[in-house]
Amino acid sequence: MKNRAEKIIRGARERAQKNLSEYESKQLLACYGIPVTAEILAATPQEALAASETIGFPLAMKACAPQLMHKTESGAVVLNVGTKTELRQAYSHLAGMEPAPDGVLVQAMAAGRRELVVGMNRDAQFGPCVMLGLGGVFTELLNDTAFRAVPFDRVEALDMTAELRGSKIFGEFRGESRVNLEKLTDILLAIGEIAGSHPEVTEIDINPLVVNQDGLCVAVDALVVLGSAV
Repeated sequence: MKNRAEKIIRGARERAQKNLSEYESKQLLACYGIPVTAEILAATPQEALAASETIGFPLAMKACAPQLMHKTESGAVVLNVGTKTELRQAYSHLAGMEPAPDGVLVQAMAAGRRELVVGMNRDAQFGPCVMLGLGGVFTELLNDTAFRAVPFDRVEALDMTAELRGSKIFGEFRGESRVNLEKLTDILLAIGEIAGSHPEVTEIDINPLVVNQDGLCVAVDALVVLGSAV
C-alpha cells in the first residue's frame, strides 16, 4: 500500500497539482490504514448509478477536482441523495460546474453526531506537527486543538485527546458509544507516518472526521497539499 501512496503523489506532481483531489487525498490516507468513507469516482451518470447500487442510499455527491478545495462554499456538494432521480439531478448539476470536475464522487453518508478535525502542517521551528481538534463547521470558531511534533508515540497521541477543552466528546454521547481512543490514536500516528515518509506533503486536513454510533472514526472529507520535496 505504501507503493500505492508513492504512485498517487508522483502522479499528482507529474500533473503539476498543488494538492490532491478529495478522492486522491482519501486514497492516500487509506494506504496508511485511516478509515475513509465508502466512495466511487464516477465519470458518467451510468457510473454514478452503478456506484449507488454498490454503496446504497442515502448518498453524498461531490464535484471532484484538485482545484475544488472548498466544495461546500462553491455549491459542489449535494447531501442526502435518496433516489435514482435525485442522483441524476445531482450528477447533472455537479458535472456541469466550472471549472469542469474530473468526476463526481459518489459517497456514503456518514452517520454520527460528533465531528473531529485531524491535520498536519510543517512548522518552520518544530517541523511536521499533527493536530487534533473539535471539527465540523465550528472548527475555527471553537479553536479547540492539540498538537504534537513528529515523531510521537501512542501515549503522546492519547494525551492529545485529554488536552482538548471539549474532551467530554470522547465519552458516551446521546446514546452513541464512547470514542474508540485506540483507533483514534492509530489515525494520529498514521498522519505522523505520512508526514515522515513524504516530505513533499506539506499539509493534511481531515475535516470532518466523523465519529459513528459505535465510537469509530471515519474521514468524510480530506485535503492533502503538496509542496517541494525537502
